[in-house]
Amino acid sequence: MDRLILLRHGKAEPESASGEDFDRKLSPRGCRESTEMGVQLADLGFQPDVVLVSPAARTRETWAAIEASFPKARAQFDEELYHADSGSVRREAQRAGGSVGTVMVVGHNPGLQELAVQLLTEGSSPSSLIIRAVRQFPTAAAAVFLFDLNGRPSFDGLFFPERGD
Repeated sequence: MDRLILLRHGKAEPESASGEDFDRKLSPRGCRESTEMGVQLADLGFQPDVVLVSPAARTRETWAAIEASFPKARAQFDEELYHADSGSVRREAQRAGGSVGTVMVVGHNPGLQELAVQLLTEGSSPSSLIIRAVRQFPTAAAAVFLFDLNGRPSFDGLFFPERGD
């Protein structure tokens, strides 16, 4: 894996019809911001080879909203990503990235935010950037990292959705 894109799912509805967190769907704002983030990442040249998606409704809908921006990506729904901690997210990404250049993970906080902060710290990113990631990693946010031949990360972008409301 040369590049890792961490994408938090879009804004979800507060409750599901079933009452289960797993079944919460995207709100209209979440659909819009997810689509916009997919377009932004693609316009910047970020093209995942494989996309690991948590099986929760809101992450599946986030993938559906961005899928058109990444026509060559192969999606895999990964049970391990539902509310995964940062270590689990990293392991799943590394496993999927064994034979591909770019992996995207569509998942949840706090695991994605914690992993973004860990990778920023490991990559000796400026403290202002680390603090920004610690303070916020909102829905539909993306963090992008490059990896050298020794697996060391370096910051390649931190993107937050534009809030229109």
